[in-house]
Amino acid sequence: MKWNRSVFLNKAMLLGVILFGQQAFAEGADKKVVTIHLLNNNAATKGIGEKIGEITFSDSAQGLKIKTDLKGLSPGEHGFHIHEHPSCNASEKDSKLEAGLAAGGHYDPEHSNHHLGPDGKGHLGDLSVLKVDKDGQAKETLYAKRLKLAELSGRSIMIHEGGDNYSDVPPMGGGGARIACGVIEK
Repeated sequence: MKWNRSVFLNKAMLLGVILFGQQAFAEGADKKVVTIHLLNNNAATKGIGEKIGEITFSDSAQGLKIKTDLKGLSPGEHGFHIHEHPSCNASEKDSKLEAGLAAGGHYDPEHSNHHLGPDGKGHLGDLSVLKVDKDGQAKETLYAKRLKLAELSGRSIMIHEGGDNYSDVPPMGGGGARIACGVIEK
């Protein structure tokens, strides 16, 4: 049998297209779209305010892909984390209602008790800071290489008032108050 270079190249290209298509399909097949609301200390609304956009989560070759489409936030950097409980409700702390407290702490299944950032060996829920432009919008794509979509079910995504230095000092990297949140349904 004589080798036909043209037939071989055509078959190789077809196989490449099929494999590339399968990878693209696998990366975008499963996703979770989470509605994000501003938070407040209003007991009548359980601390949940107006809708400010959505965050879409999906798995990718680079880890968890996080695509933000948000508006109405203060410009600058904001702490951004996966929290342990599926709630954005306000809760009482020291006899005072605190926005988003029912979400619990940062997702930390290994119980590291350290806030070391998205590439550190601390909280698994530590994400890259969320950057908000001068118009109050955050439209960016971030990656969390240590997380997978399946780990998010039954948790929440939280945006904090201040930036994040990925350190335990000040507590939780200095992000401060919880200002926006979304529940990641099961």
